[in-house]
Amino acid sequence: MPHIEPTFAPGRILLFNLLGTLMVWSWLSPSVLFWTELDDTVFFTTNAWLAEGNEAWVLFVAALNNRVFDVASLLVLLAIYLWAMSRDPQRQERLLRWAGIGFTMLLSAVLIAQGVRMAVPYTHPSPTVVYENVNLVTQRVDFATKDSSGSSFPGAQGINLFLFSAFMWRFAGRRVALVSALFAVLLSAPRILSGAHWFSDIFFAALAINLIVAPWILLTPLGPGLAQAITGGLIRAKRALSGR
Repeated sequence: MPHIEPTFAPGRILLFNLLGTLMVWSWLSPSVLFWTELDDTVFFTTNAWLAEGNEAWVLFVAALNNRVFDVASLLVLLAIYLWAMSRDPQRQERLLRWAGIGFTMLLSAVLIAQGVRMAVPYTHPSPTVVYENVNLVTQRVDFATKDSSGSSFPGAQGINLFLFSAFMWRFAGRRVALVSALFAVLLSAPRILSGAHWFSDIFFAALAINLIVAPWILLTPLGPGLAQAITGGLIRAKRALSGR
């Protein structure tokens, strides 16, 4: 199981950055239409499933894009986080240690979101906005749901889900990381199924951003060192409050 101690792994950083860069090249290259064709194929296939006669599926997709499901998604991530913490063999100050990891993850998510906002000026609307005469779940149900966005690129939810998986891989080990990666895919799927996101908003943009940025947080002393510093501060605060 990985530990919280800071490490520096330039080889793995280079590998992940290279994969992310290749993904960016495949998306930017005018001679490569892979992502455009894949986006259209996924959208028109899944949108056809929302046609009349598939009321149960429409209701299911609409429910998955309701705010209640967003809360359920957070609970799933919390359950994985608690599972990871329970597997930590170092019992002493385990709660505070994982609080430090959690705060570091939240701070990383905020910094990445701000960095993407400044470094990635490009965006585009969701496929349900681009194409006309498509099936919209908002017109088929009588409760709040989401099937469109004026700015769907990159998928912010996907960025955070993949970042969570990266943190679990670094601090919790392979088994927890694989489960968190599986749920990252499952929890990001509803926006694609409703047409609020293109496939590439999540599985190109969000993934490529994490491949390029997350290694510099997790495979250098930056992330683990910050987690250690926060944990140390929490331990000192606990001792001060308890008078020890």
